[in-house]
Amino acid sequence: MELREAVLYDFELAGRRVRLWKRPGESYEHVLMKALGFAMYVGDFPGLEIETKVGLRYKPDLVARRRPEDFRRGQFLFWGECGQTTVRKVGWLAKHADVELLVLFKMLGNTGPLVSELRDAIDRRYLAGARLQVVNFAADIVERAASRSVARVPESWYTKTVV
Repeated sequence: MELREAVLYDFELAGRRVRLWKRPGESYEHVLMKALGFAMYVGDFPGLEIETKVGLRYKPDLVARRRPEDFRRGQFLFWGECGQTTVRKVGWLAKHADVELLVLFKMLGNTGPLVSELRDAIDRRYLAGARLQVVNFAADIVERAASRSVARVPESWYTKTVV
């Protein structure tokens, strides 16, 4: 029987040391997507947090919240989901989570079918203003980020699609 243990990874992301646990049953690719998503968006959202409970039905992989006194339009400035995420969950988040920017981080050969399914399943009013995006990392992203030191994520490492 194989013993599955948590493993701690150290990353240097956008000039910050970030330590992430890979839990039993979680893939390294999932951990890496959280790390790269953090590196991509922490400049825009300096308060970006990783795997923080927010009091909703779901816990985000990445989240940036408004300060309570600034709740005007959206409670969450940014919400990131990495890896496998159901269309049902994305639809719920788009409708109920009060998110200004919802990004799905993926490692797929082709995001076309996913984007089409999301467009068909989610009411357009919840997608207005490029609110839902899919970031798809290159097939060799594990090798590209092997050093775990990423000052910034080059555009050649991913494609971004607005849903």
